[in-house]
Amino acid sequence: MMEPSVYRQSWLSIDLSAIKNNIKQLRQQLANRTEIIAVVKANGYGHGDVQVAQAAIEAGATCLAVALLEEAVKLRKAGINVPILVMGWVSPTHASVAVAYDITLTIFQTSWLEAYYDQNLQKPLSVHIKLDTGMGRLGIRTAKELVTFIEKIDRQAIHVTGVFTHFATADEQELDYYQLQNQRFEKQLALLKLHYPEELVIHTGNSAAGMRHSADMFDAVRFGIGMYGLYPSMYMKKTPPFVLYPALTLQTQLTHVKQLDPGEGVSYGVTYRTKGKEWIGTLPIGYADGIQRKWQGLDVLVDGKRMPLVGRVCMDQCMVKLDRAYPIGTEVTFIGKQGNEQISLEEVAEHLGTINYEVSCLFTSRLPRYYN
Repeated sequence: MMEPSVYRQSWLSIDLSAIKNNIKQLRQQLANRTEIIAVVKANGYGHGDVQVAQAAIEAGATCLAVALLEEAVKLRKAGINVPILVMGWVSPTHASVAVAYDITLTIFQTSWLEAYYDQNLQKPLSVHIKLDTGMGRLGIRTAKELVTFIEKIDRQAIHVTGVFTHFATADEQELDYYQLQNQRFEKQLALLKLHYPEELVIHTGNSAAGMRHSADMFDAVRFGIGMYGLYPSMYMKKTPPFVLYPALTLQTQLTHVKQLDPGEGVSYGVTYRTKGKEWIGTLPIGYADGIQRKWQGLDVLVDGKRMPLVGRVCMDQCMVKLDRAYPIGTEVTFIGKQGNEQISLEEVAEHLGTINYEVSCLFTSRLPRYYN
């Protein structure tokens, strides 16, 4: 008999049908010529890169995007054959890996080109050119810089197959800066097309732009946070172009339940003391799993009811104040639905003073992920 490889009582459940549904909804908003690039970087925003990639392709995504070359190679080794774009900077010394695995890299520096040519690779490298229209992160900023860069490209060694930019404020109510970036991109694109009149894959839209401004999209939209059923901003959650379906649920089980007398301390530093006789439950999940100490005070769901985490979150455990005694093994939901109640990643993010993107990326590999 084969022994199980997972023994713990805390887990993530990923609803792949929700991911497919979100992709299909975006597909309905876009022009027929605009394809969907599924963004599965950071282990699919914590959801699982290979599994999400496979579901996204089944739902109609024609390309994948990641941040690191390692992430792209992992997808190739998993048998995924659609085009993969690495959006982050990759050292030219590793370009041979991209060529070997048929992976497209992002380039924007003349110094990068010079270092790449020194390797004298036998096969050409597929690349997308990144234009910085106002994000201030990566990319070519000026017309002069772009012309110099294009003139350095050896077309025998490098195949330019696409060009893109990234919006900084597409998820906000005010759209002036979004429009400014669009205008800058159009000017740079016109200049690029003088040198590359052939067909290029042009993509500007992230989840926010693709959902809100489908008419502005070119050949593809990079669908990231929205694919996972999460809104790019609280503004978009309040005014959604269409309803998204969250894919992630985080659950655990009670491992111990005890009744404490008034004035008893709970966890390190005794930051919580019981006010009367209280039932306290112990949960086998902590900051080594991604449940930060700042989660203290947040509600979790027990028996379909909200109950607060009390005391400091430990590395492997935390405590919840219960309304009564519950059996060992009772399921506790940190994120997701239970009964008529729901706790969203956005609610957690607001408590932590951050965004839902960061929260979904917090969950470590210690948490097993189950797919349905």
